[in-house]
Amino acid sequence: MRTLTFASRNTKEITRDILTLIFGIAFPIVLLLLLSAINKGIPEGYGPDLFEISKLAPGITVFGLSFLTLFSSMIIAKDRTTSFVLRLFTSPLKPSEFILGYTLPLIPMALIQTAVCYICALFLGLPFSVNLLVAAIVNLPIALVFIALGLLFGSVFNEKAVGGISGALLTNLSAWFSNIWFDTSMVGGAFKTVAHAVNAARSAVAGDFAAIFPDLWWVIGYAVVLLAAAVTVFAVKLKKN
Repeated sequence: MRTLTFASRNTKEITRDILTLIFGIAFPIVLLLLLSAINKGIPEGYGPDLFEISKLAPGITVFGLSFLTLFSSMIIAKDRTTSFVLRLFTSPLKPSEFILGYTLPLIPMALIQTAVCYICALFLGLPFSVNLLVAAIVNLPIALVFIALGLLFGSVFNEKAVGGISGALLTNLSAWFSNIWFDTSMVGGAFKTVAHAVNAARSAVAGDFAAIFPDLWWVIGYAVVLLAAAVTVFAVKLKKN
């Protein structure tokens, strides 16, 4: 109950910054429209198949989730630099409950971002099927990875620093090395390991359910490790204060 109360407070804090919320949802849509238009302008057989709507849409949904890192890092970093943090430290909440309270409000946002992207993709030619529902479910552990990254950054860095790390830096890294714009298998090595999220989402949309979990297990592993790290770091900060 106390975790839900804390989560409700965080929901109000997040929804107050309506312009950032709109940007987080609108920017992936703009990219989807732009790249889809570019793909239609390329003669058939000459353009990269990554820009086909069946592959582009799930990639953009994953990219859109990277903005959750900014939201989660900003709210926890802001709380750490205000008097509100003093009240947090005197509350009976455990570090794991704090992290859960910061995480829960962002799950509906992740689902909204995913739904808006796929609805837009339907108008661009993506066939409607139950696979889209599966793809939305696959995006949940992916969202947890980005949220956990934000909570970890926000527990370590101040509000100004997380703006740069979680905003410009992470979103660019997510865009370039997640198999959205180019096939990372051509590069190989470590670059292939960061494409698991997009590959899992694409497998879900394609209905290739057997191919989802080899990639999704990696994502779930990342989420568990990062959430555990966020709880641990927050607990250390709690004791220091």
